[in-house]
Amino acid sequence: MAQAWAFLLLPALALASYASHLLLPAYITTPLCGGGDGARSFFLCAQAPKDQDQDPSPASTMYKTAFHFQPAKNWMNDPSGPMYFNGIYHEFYQYNLNGPIFGDIVWGHSVSTDLVNWIGLEPALVRDTPSDIDGCWTGSVTILPGGKPVIIYTGGNIDQHQTQNIAFPKNRSDPYLREWIKAANNPVLRPDEPGMNVIEFRDPTTGWIGPDGHWRMAVGGELNGYSAALLYKSEDFLNWTKVDHPLYSHNGSNMWECPDFFAALPGNNGGLDLSAAIPQGAKHALKMSVDSVDKYMIGVYDLQRDAFVPDNVVDDRRLWLRIDYGTFYASKSFFDSKKGRRIVWGWSRETDSPSDDLAKGWAGLHTIPRTIWLAADGKQLLQWPVEEIESLRTNEINHQGLELNKGDLFEIKEVDAFQADVEIDFELASIDEAEPFDPSWLLDPEKHCGEAGASVPGGIGPFGLVILASDNMDEHTEVYFRVYKSQEKYMVLMCSDLRRSSLRPGLEKPAYGGFFEFDLAKERKISLRTLIDRSAVESFGGGGRVCITSRVYPAVLANVGRAHIYAFNNGNAMVRVPQLSAWTMRKAQVNVEKGWSAI
Repeated sequence: MAQAWAFLLLPALALASYASHLLLPAYITTPLCGGGDGARSFFLCAQAPKDQDQDPSPASTMYKTAFHFQPAKNWMNDPSGPMYFNGIYHEFYQYNLNGPIFGDIVWGHSVSTDLVNWIGLEPALVRDTPSDIDGCWTGSVTILPGGKPVIIYTGGNIDQHQTQNIAFPKNRSDPYLREWIKAANNPVLRPDEPGMNVIEFRDPTTGWIGPDGHWRMAVGGELNGYSAALLYKSEDFLNWTKVDHPLYSHNGSNMWECPDFFAALPGNNGGLDLSAAIPQGAKHALKMSVDSVDKYMIGVYDLQRDAFVPDNVVDDRRLWLRIDYGTFYASKSFFDSKKGRRIVWGWSRETDSPSDDLAKGWAGLHTIPRTIWLAADGKQLLQWPVEEIESLRTNEINHQGLELNKGDLFEIKEVDAFQADVEIDFELASIDEAEPFDPSWLLDPEKHCGEAGASVPGGIGPFGLVILASDNMDEHTEVYFRVYKSQEKYMVLMCSDLRRSSLRPGLEKPAYGGFFEFDLAKERKISLRTLIDRSAVESFGGGGRVCITSRVYPAVLANVGRAHIYAFNNGNAMVRVPQLSAWTMRKAQVNVEKGWSAI
């Protein structure tokens, strides 16, 4: 049964401004915050906690994840050229051989048969030619007819000008494709066309077949001061020429990094191979990394114009759809021919300090690989962790038929709160108490999450999970929903609030958030899945309509303490939980088996 707690909400401090990606000030709390009964204290304090004076060692290995992809040590960032080839998954990534800070970038390389356990190999590409001496940066892999994989990647020369380069496997009979040979004609593309910026020309996409039967690819760039996915074509994938117009461009001044372009059928969670014929009725997604997040548009690839045409042209970038609303960037997708699906990875950076990273000896990880597909209405992408990650589940617990009234907390016991997978369905007993929706909130959902935290009651919500909670609630992270009534539909706000996630100083602790439409009159249930992996938390709301990745560093984890997970409701309307399932997640073998002694 849920525990009921009286609410004596303190007035929230008025915030003059709120920066969604910056560390909030540490507001001094009343003695009720973090004191006495921990569960009750969760609802008594709307303010973020004052940082503690004694900082646990950031070098603790307790923050190292148990089942996320990351090398054994040093810096990593963008996924680069993931693929499935001859029974093996390959994950290439931006890697610094020399330490846990950005620089000296090469292509790290790991292989797997199940997307869960990984063997680390020697780097696939290193900085050893004039066109990449400043770095082997992000790129993609395309599998040519006859089963011939080819890497195309960005290199920086001694003048830091960016060029595109090609590499082929030295021995395709090697199942791990350990060695790669760079093409003799590198660089195959230079930013020498009129209007191009020589230092803003990078991150080529996977290739696809254009309307003339020749290869196409897009490269992120700046054209005449505007953002653009520049379009190139080739008959043989070795010699490329620029098409006289971009795949798509926007009048914004921020360069589009790491573009991704792929086809999808509405309502079909299977993937499509861009090197094959695209079926009628398919739409295309164009993703770009900009404004420190990954955004995308849905539209069509117009074969007559050889260009991407979005279904809706939205000038204000703040209203563009996002792949993930948290610490997630530079994502890359690929077609998994083994299971006929499209899989996407993203880079999640550390949100502690560079000095912490130096002490830890590592920085950065990749999110859980996700299946990504187009919703049935063709308006947005949906994502869900690949099914293989469920092989790590153990010690399953289940609860059915819970009722959460205002102020209720229900503790989810008997799972490892530091390594867990939690799936919970919330069913609304009534939708009459939904508060009105203000469309201006769409411009800054993070701000709204920060102003209306979990301790602020609403009509319907907040309800969700409290995770990584210390015994007395000094530390906890909240993942929750609020439901609003628009003129013709319901809008659900999903938040991941980190402002009380840790007592450690010097951390970024924002409140992330995103909205999604939901047909509550028809569906009534809102699902939440949260994967907790020590310093990484990934949450999927509404069946994958909104995804939020968070990085958290609670002192209780560094101190090898005990943590708790709760389901909660702090809205006026009662919420039912027809099904709650949770598992402890076992540790995966991620780059601990070394195919290369130096990794």
